[in-house]
Amino acid sequence: MQSQTKKSILKVAFSRRMLVAFAMGFACGLPLLLTISVLQAWMKDEGVDLTVIGMMALVGLPYTLKFLWAPFLDRFSLPFLGRRRGWMLVAQLALMVSIAGLGQSDPVQHPWLLVFAAFLVTFFSASQDIVVDAYRREDLADEELGLGSSLYVNGYRIGMLLASGGGLIMADYMSFSMVYLILAGCMLPGVITTLLTPEPATPAGTPKTIKEAVIDPLVEYFRRSSALWILAFILLYKIGDTMASAMTTPFYLDIGFSKSEIGAVVKLFGFWATIAGGLAGGLMMIRLGINRSLWVFGFLQSLSTAGFAWLASVGYSVPLLSAVIAFENLSSGMGTAAYAAFMASITNKKFTATQYALLTSLMGIPRVMASAPTGFLAKNVGWEPFFIVCALIAIPGMLLLLKFAPWNSGATVGVEAA
Repeated sequence: MQSQTKKSILKVAFSRRMLVAFAMGFACGLPLLLTISVLQAWMKDEGVDLTVIGMMALVGLPYTLKFLWAPFLDRFSLPFLGRRRGWMLVAQLALMVSIAGLGQSDPVQHPWLLVFAAFLVTFFSASQDIVVDAYRREDLADEELGLGSSLYVNGYRIGMLLASGGGLIMADYMSFSMVYLILAGCMLPGVITTLLTPEPATPAGTPKTIKEAVIDPLVEYFRRSSALWILAFILLYKIGDTMASAMTTPFYLDIGFSKSEIGAVVKLFGFWATIAGGLAGGLMMIRLGINRSLWVFGFLQSLSTAGFAWLASVGYSVPLLSAVIAFENLSSGMGTAAYAAFMASITNKKFTATQYALLTSLMGIPRVMASAPTGFLAKNVGWEPFFIVCALIAIPGMLLLLKFAPWNSGATVGVEAA
């Protein structure tokens, strides 16, 4: 029986659907930092004023406002490749053109053209996110959402690493124009995947008018008995982890770690620990289900945040830093995988693009709002109490699971009307 279970897990893990989830994650992660860290480095090299560089963060608004045009993508289908793949192909080809176009811009002579090109990259990137999230929800069975989401998240992280790390390394040996041209070409695996993967079945009852595409997803969602509790959970589940992460770099420097130690342990070693955590979390969700995974991974996240308080009390210690980072990134990878799978599981397949875009937009609110006061808090209470507060602040989000995802409920959290 145990060998049959292992074979079943391996069959799911190496299926076409999982490969597509990973490849699409890579295609979605690649553009993100091309308008942030890589573009900032280019503008800094060209002597652009720091105030202007800072203001460039505003071109990322499409990522937080993507729910505004998601109903359009739910309502309309293009006359080729189907409801999801048609829009995916258009977004990916437009991304290739706009990334290459951004590389041909001039930060000094024509800054407004650069801003416009960067905005096009973020708009088409956010549009790709909308349709890929919808495709993944419709392509994967409910029991596959955990592993599929973890592979998507890991593909996303590798795409980000290639764009930021790879892009900055290449920029030491060639012009930024050439870097952006090469990275535009790196979108090709996503395009090929879109062309080769099948279109998921279109569920009955999909929107026939814009009004239905905008209003019906909200009506359907808020008819559920736990609708408001779930929204509160989405806002609070990773808030402690988010608050702690916002201040980790100043913390490491403050207790005596060098920039090289931070880069080697936190960034490089930590990256692979996060990847391992995402994969482990995805495989565990096949056995545990999403409900129980949210409990287990949420507890581990909170415990790992408390590890920073331990490091603060001990002080400079590379072995302890390595242990804390390994545990924190493993648990964070698991928690993110469960979080993404949970949000996918509660969307109705008739309105996947709209509901998922709205939920992921809400997910980004704590990253901005909760992170803002962390510096003030750490300065006034000290590092050890600060991280203890961050660990404890995760408790309300965990307790909300009692309302809609109790440990003993056998089924995965799903779409259930009130």
